[in-house]
Amino acid sequence: MKPEETPLSDSTASVEKQQQYDRAYLRMALEWSKLSYCRRRQVGSLIVKDRMIISDGYNGTPSGFENDCEDEEGLTRWYVLHAEANAILKVAGSTHSCRGATLYLTLSPCRDCSKLIHQAGIVRLVYLHAYKDTSGLEFLIKAGVQIDKVELE
Repeated sequence: MKPEETPLSDSTASVEKQQQYDRAYLRMALEWSKLSYCRRRQVGSLIVKDRMIISDGYNGTPSGFENDCEDEEGLTRWYVLHAEANAILKVAGSTHSCRGATLYLTLSPCRDCSKLIHQAGIVRLVYLHAYKDTSGLEFLIKAGVQIDKVELE
């Protein structure tokens, strides 16, 4: 090592490693969003706990319904499930728990989904783009959920 170089501290290295994971999981959520049949907006999500993906989701209609998210006027149908709701519901039907997990979202949550996120025990949210209504983020901050907006290169 050259004299002007100093090794990274363990905490700096771990922060950089976490940022690397955050970007990778967001890229995966972005790919997952492409599975959505919604025309107005495609959103993807991953739930990660102990560096293991325990669930995934994208916005779409409930099981058994046509994969048509918008009505004749181009508005989103009321029963379309958001990506994070789909991911949380998948966990509810499994042996896993969201308690202590991180949620990765391509779009920050609406206020209704923010309640689900909090109640599910998710402690950290990492998102790519901000939704026009930030009341969901404000609620999660008030609830003590760590919020991180991450940019992809």
